Amino acid sequence: MAPSIIFSVLCPLLVLTCGYVQPLEEGFISGVISDKGLEYAKELLIEKGIASILMLQLPEIENSAQVPLVGNAKVVLSNITITDVQVNSSSVKTGENGIVLVVSGAIVNLSMRWRYTVSSWLIPIGISDKGTASVKVTGMQVGLTINLRNEEGSLKLSLLDYGCYVGDMSIKLDGGVSWLYQLLVDAFEGNIASAIEEGISEKIKEGIVKLDNFLESLPKNISLDKTATLNVSFVGNPVLSSSSIAIAINGLFTEKKEVLVPQGYHQKELKVSAACGGLPKMIKVSIHENVFKSASQVYFNAGKMQLIVDQLPGQAILNTAEWRFIVPELYKRYPNDDMQLNISMSSPPVIQVTYQDVGATILVDITIEVLEDVEVIPVASISVEISTSCAVEIVGNGIVGRLTLQEFSTYLKWSKIGKLHMRLIQSLMSSVLRTVVLPYLNFKLKRGFPLPIIDGYGFQNAIILYNHPWIAVCTDVFFLEDYYLGQQSSSA
Repeated sequence: MAPSIIFSVLCPLLVLTCGYVQPLEEGFISGVISDKGLEYAKELLIEKGIASILMLQLPEIENSAQVPLVGNAKVVLSNITITDVQVNSSSVKTGENGIVLVVSGAIVNLSMRWRYTVSSWLIPIGISDKGTASVKVTGMQVGLTINLRNEEGSLKLSLLDYGCYVGDMSIKLDGGVSWLYQLLVDAFEGNIASAIEEGISEKIKEGIVKLDNFLESLPKNISLDKTATLNVSFVGNPVLSSSSIAIAINGLFTEKKEVLVPQGYHQKELKVSAACGGLPKMIKVSIHENVFKSASQVYFNAGKMQLIVDQLPGQAILNTAEWRFIVPELYKRYPNDDMQLNISMSSPPVIQVTYQDVGATILVDITIEVLEDVEVIPVASISVEISTSCAVEIVGNGIVGRLTLQEFSTYLKWSKIGKLHMRLIQSLMSSVLRTVVLPYLNFKLKRGFPLPIIDGYGFQNAIILYNHPWIAVCTDVFFLEDYYLGQQSSSA
């Protein structure tokens, strides 16, 4: 009904989704609201709309008429209040002309108070009375057409057309006399209908203004931590097809100190399908691999991809005494000294979305350091190339990943303690990777990053699809209040 309803549902979908359609330059998170999503939005918005206009009080109505044998009757209707709304049918459609919402065949019940005074030459002192009445409207129709456009990275909402039409009306008087009832029907039916139509139309305009302000207030950047922000400014205009709404956002990570979006990411002439593997889902969020690459670049540039290891789980090999047979020169120079491993990435991880998963190639330098008194002495550096696969999943309203080691290779970069036997070092590197490096990276990936969605809504029954260079999240959306009510009923 009122527009605040349609967009209380559409906004969360719009903000988090984005479109398939035309490849939008620099739009690296994209998606689409399907007809199923629009249908869900419609049902929820009608429920919310009814709640928003219940107890709506219409302006007082005053009229007068000449009643035969009675005289001039002045009647005032006050406290005209909508008490109940029932919707028989409704529809929401999208297209080049905008989003069209129509409610038809609605039944509206109202309550009101009446009072009258009559004066004539027959009754010089006048008479008066008062009471209540109920009104039932059938066949009411409400319609509105709205449009969305991009304005400097924010969504701008415009009301193109709107209206409310009241059908048949019946009035039931509590008290009064027959001539008063007839007077209400003859003289006030049009006034009551106009008051209803104008009251609901005014609500439509108010709702659109509030929603436009809400869209304008949406942040263009989401702070993820002390290092990075996610650029969620809208890119291009929304595209409205016959059964979907498509929008794109920038979607790249940036360092907090940066003003401009990192350069070098291009995706021209790429398209993202709206299909979800034949499954009917409300929305599809598609994420380009450049989103992950931008995250990798930001954290690498910020020096966040470094780790110092001074002990290995279940092993006591970080002492030169344990290396006396593997690297005799090390033990000879630094007998019985503790050691540590300085692990750092030599370049940002290379990330690629395949048709099965997300692959990552990670280049790591592991520098062996001896701790002599208070001095840290680098003695050798080993370069490790790691190939991993990353399984992506949705946890809550965020996207997280978990790396699995596929293979790795090592070579000696430099050494101050003579030649190292890399075959003997290989098992140590394997232990470091499996017990330290990958668990550390998975701990970071477990934090994930949030997909943009309005508070109060959540993902449900999400699935992941891979289609180079995009990874897609196909999911239903639910209002959290529905979840809480369902949990309460199931536990009762």
